[in-house]
Amino acid sequence: MGRRIRLGVNIDHVATVRNARRTFEPDPVHAAVIADLAGADQITLHVREDRRHVNERDLKLIKELIHSRVNLEMAVTEEMLQIATSVRPHQVTLVPERREEVTTEGGLDVKGQLERVRAAVERLKGAGIVVNLFIDPEEEQVRAAAEVGANAVELHTGRYAEAFAAGNEGEVQEELERLKRAAKLAKELGLRVYAGHGLTYKNVKPIAEIPEIEELNIGHSIVANAVLLGLKEAVEKMIKLING
Repeated sequence: MGRRIRLGVNIDHVATVRNARRTFEPDPVHAAVIADLAGADQITLHVREDRRHVNERDLKLIKELIHSRVNLEMAVTEEMLQIATSVRPHQVTLVPERREEVTTEGGLDVKGQLERVRAAVERLKGAGIVVNLFIDPEEEQVRAAAEVGANAVELHTGRYAEAFAAGNEGEVQEELERLKRAAKLAKELGLRVYAGHGLTYKNVKPIAEIPEIEELNIGHSIVANAVLLGLKEAVEKMIKLING
């Protein structure tokens, strides 16, 4: 039996559908329970400043109801730090955030704001929360993540996903090599290694095969497939694929 990669299912876009009509359904809490029952190792959700996806109510209920881990993605702000240290999810992933973006664009610049990120990491770890930093697969960012005391890094796979979608094989291989180097360095520095962003049923296998990666966080592709297949089957299909 080979290694098993954990799957974190991001349920943000279930909330996007709910919020499009300003109604109560589909409820991301229900989606989290189904994903949990289907075998997801973790439920990931991003409480944004503008609450465009999930909100505090969703976070609190999911933390109470599911049996797998809860991973809260959030910006490095006082408001979000207060929410995190109050609800105490198993893990927090610190991400950059801009109100005008459709989804998270690029990794957190840890090197450019060392002290701010270090203070947030210390505060979260002091509350018993595992701290993950969502970063671009760059040596300087990996080293900065280790310097500020993070437990883990989630390598941003967005450029790889874009190259894959464009059919640019040369760039795909180039981005894979960047991810492999960053993963190897992170592991050497004592960090746990995760990956995510833009991963789909078609492009995930090469990422899942990077030996240092132990967790993938995937949302949009699973929710998109769930519209057609049902959420339980969509989650089970991804688990089977990444551990094939």
